[in-house]
Amino acid sequence: MERARLIEGLREFAGEALVERDGAYFLVDPGWGERERAQWAALAVRRPAGWDGREGWLCVPTGGSSGALKLARHDETTLGAAVEGFTQFFEVDRVAALGLLPPWHVSGLMAWARSAWTGGTYRTAQWREVEAGRQRPPSAGLYLSLVPTQLARLLGDAEAEAWLRGFRVVFLGGGPAGRELTQRARVAGLPLALCYGSTEEFLSGNETAGRPLPHARLGLDDEGRLTVAGTSLFRGYWPDARAEADGPWRTDDLGKIDAAGRLTILGRADALIISGGEKVNPAEVEAVLRNWVGATWRDVAVVGVPHAEWGEEVVALFVAAAEKAGDVEVQVRARVAEGLAVAKRPKRYIEVAAERWPVNASGKLDRVALRALAQSG
Repeated sequence: MERARLIEGLREFAGEALVERDGAYFLVDPGWGERERAQWAALAVRRPAGWDGREGWLCVPTGGSSGALKLARHDETTLGAAVEGFTQFFEVDRVAALGLLPPWHVSGLMAWARSAWTGGTYRTAQWREVEAGRQRPPSAGLYLSLVPTQLARLLGDAEAEAWLRGFRVVFLGGGPAGRELTQRARVAGLPLALCYGSTEEFLSGNETAGRPLPHARLGLDDEGRLTVAGTSLFRGYWPDARAEADGPWRTDDLGKIDAAGRLTILGRADALIISGGEKVNPAEVEAVLRNWVGATWRDVAVVGVPHAEWGEEVVALFVAAAEKAGDVEVQVRARVAEGLAVAKRPKRYIEVAAERWPVNASGKLDRVALRALAQSG
């Protein structure tokens, strides 16, 4: 797709969420608070060295565990490569999709892009209306992208599950789903495809994170960090370019790749906890807790906080679903003692009110803020 046509389509799709500044285009979240708006304003006035507006002119907001807003640079080449890989992988010429995620969310952007690029059909619906059961557009033959929280809120509703079964594929990404949630989806017979991906690159598959799409190449470095290469890779974080423009991008995700090329994400390298000289992967502990607690806790996360004796202490923070955890914590401690090595067992459990659960501008867990809550608790 030519740039002029892409920009025209983006303006129609994103409306006021697409902001142009001297030849650069930014997708912005109208729900940002003062902190995110200030970060964006400081970034938007900057320009890459030798900027000619040709590459990386579309900036998509993202944020990792640091909580700081970043703007991933894309253009018609990177987005087009992702769309081409998608159509090859799923053997489809025209993509028809339903959009429940906003333009500034990478899954929302790509749902529209696949349809627009291929001359397919793109429909939208309001998530709150869908969640309440007041709006359920036809789903037959369409692709849908959800985040785990959305799927969790639809499961258990017979009409919603029947509606979800009508989609060609329901992509689930944007955060850890947990085995309990995916098992419930499997029992409901949903055409779920678990996804690994981010604003920087787009990959999707099945069972684990699946095999990469044709446009992406995966690898692991000596530390077990995932590397990604391909023409869909972002150009860098605005206003900077990637250090190796034509080389692989070294992520902060730890992973393994089996003989069939299927990817399993093991957690974040930058979230690793060292307690008593032992390495603790918080993603492993979080998965265990999610599987045991089920729907009793709405969310749970594990972080490391400084400790005079152990170096770092493993702490679990959670949001209770309805009422105080009470006996649940006692049961969890008992199960943890049975199934996790001593170094991996949380030493403290801290309940956090739902309105205080820290997420950044991209809806991802802000682990910096979470550690602060753990230290203050």
